[in-house]
Amino acid sequence: MDFVSPAWQARSTLIGLCVAIGIGLLIGAERERRKSTSPDRSAAGIRTFTVVALLGAVGFLVGGVVLTGIALALVGAGALIAYLRTRHQDPGMTTEFALVLTCLLGALAISNPVLAAGVGAVLALLLAARNRMHHFVRSVLSEQELHDIILFCATALIVLPMAPDRFMGPFGALNPYDAARLIVAVMAISACGHVAMRWLGPKYGLPLAGFASGFVSSAATIYAMGQKAAGNPALMGAAVSAAVLSSFSTIVQMAVVIAMVKPALLLAMVVPLTLGGSVAALYALVILARGTQDQEPTEAMETGHAFSLKTSVGFAALLSVVLILSAGLNATLGGAGALLAAAVAGLADAHATAASAASLLSASKIGTREAMQAILIGLSANTATKIVLAYQSGGRLYALKIVPGLLLMLAAVWLGFALAR
Repeated sequence: MDFVSPAWQARSTLIGLCVAIGIGLLIGAERERRKSTSPDRSAAGIRTFTVVALLGAVGFLVGGVVLTGIALALVGAGALIAYLRTRHQDPGMTTEFALVLTCLLGALAISNPVLAAGVGAVLALLLAARNRMHHFVRSVLSEQELHDIILFCATALIVLPMAPDRFMGPFGALNPYDAARLIVAVMAISACGHVAMRWLGPKYGLPLAGFASGFVSSAATIYAMGQKAAGNPALMGAAVSAAVLSSFSTIVQMAVVIAMVKPALLLAMVVPLTLGGSVAALYALVILARGTQDQEPTEAMETGHAFSLKTSVGFAALLSVVLILSAGLNATLGGAGALLAAAVAGLADAHATAASAASLLSASKIGTREAMQAILIGLSANTATKIVLAYQSGGRLYALKIVPGLLLMLAAVWLGFALAR
């Protein structure tokens, strides 16, 4: 049993009491500003909240959980009486519940002052942001967007954790958890694009969202942007730019993966990756400049849905088919060599091919040129998958606009490979 000196225990107790007082003062100060000059408006202000926080702290110090429970019951009874007295003037119960929580935080401050201080600060922030939050929910957020938020939270917080995390199905290639994660990723990427578009407008919002989302999944980004372009043709230029910029992010992320596994290989890949990334970024900027000349940004702002659950599920299903195909080819022709394996793996993930090739080079199983070639074959196969996804999500027009950018990027990386001899 560890020995705790009386001096250290006294110091810990003093810190907890100070944190409890600070929590009471912070929350009480915010509530004090909300009080009306009428004596019937609110019974709790800065003094009441500070006393309640101290009551919880002292109750925990003197009588532990039992006395804390009694103190909490007294505070709850007082809050109920105050609510019954003022419910006709102020039907809300925020102050009363905040009073009870402050008592609990005062008790928590004795055992865990850091956690208590953090929760107290969050509570004060929520109370202070009342007007902004009400304005956002009632005036800024549409009913459809609120529905989308609830649907996304249900998918991410209920469906995703419940999905089994094991491989099953043909060739053991399907993982329900990975499929659910892909659905959540597509929904999140589409929602980020929606938020960025509302915030910055479509001209800058969607490309910024596409670049950031490309580090999560370029294929998912291309699919999500295709949904937006199909739903609103005014977004076509910005959506195509965002989609191509996500491929630029793929190249950046690929460089990071290679550097982590085999730094020497990155030096050999500098020319191909630089050329490919530069072409993708330039093409995206050209498309963005042309696409926003003919349409006003306000036209593109009239979008209702942040994402489509149906199309997000469709993306996961389509990529699952690619995974089954890849696993089947690997199982049947696994001995055909590293290049075939790179092409098969690249159908699903270009970064996995890059990591695999770098690992083989590090183990001296292949040479530098073979590793570079395997990486570019994987990138080419992954681009083929993106083209299929672009056509499936955004239609023929979207695919025709994005395919030249992807092919020019591929031509640039293969030219860089030839120049790097």
